Amino acid sequence: MFCDNKFTFDISNMSAPVDNTFIRELELKNEEKLKIHQLEVGDVGCVVWDAALVMCKYLETADFDGGESWRGLDVVELGAGTGVLGVYAAVYGANVTITDLPEFLPLMNLNIDTNQHHITGRAVAQSLQWGEESLGRTVEYVLLADCIYYEKSLSPLVESICSLCSDTTVVLCCYEQRTTGNKPELERKFLELMLETFNVEDIPLERQDSHFRSADILIKRFWRKTCTEVG
Repeated sequence: MFCDNKFTFDISNMSAPVDNTFIRELELKNEEKLKIHQLEVGDVGCVVWDAALVMCKYLETADFDGGESWRGLDVVELGAGTGVLGVYAAVYGANVTITDLPEFLPLMNLNIDTNQHHITGRAVAQSLQWGEESLGRTVEYVLLADCIYYEKSLSPLVESICSLCSDTTVVLCCYEQRTTGNKPELERKFLELMLETFNVEDIPLERQDSHFRSADILIKRFWRKTCTEVG
């Protein structure tokens, strides 16, 4: 694997100040580098996880014309944490609303500001509590990476995904398969909830980035079922 994060979890300190950060660099296709601030102490959203890296690099594959297909698209990232995935899409011209809990807004805004000179679309950070708040619109793409952590959050997450989706919306979800504790059951339940409303395609490794991919990190593409399929 390719994770170089070194940090300590402290769920009670999710709102750690943004000046307590260290930087993860991520090379773009043109060899320029994003600089992503990560918190030294915090919850699961404070760092860049491997699944986010895999998803970022997938955005610039042939499936998206080397990244060109993102230009002008209306995109929302859910559970963004650092915001790296949304920033990456905005670099390629997408208009992205990067969302997470209110305590992550300073970190997301810091990473948007730090990488503004790379962004060719638009990126804005907004708080969004799954199942409780709505952006009030549907979008063309919904992106999420490694958001399957807590059982009580699964139904609200799927509810928020559904609220953003029209019949033509595509949901791209990337996560690492974990085999410890209740993680397999969380994955099963998440997929069960999604398949009530969506069709799914597993993106094979050969369509992903040749370096940033792993057999235990899955990318899934979802789209709404038709009325006939739901029935």
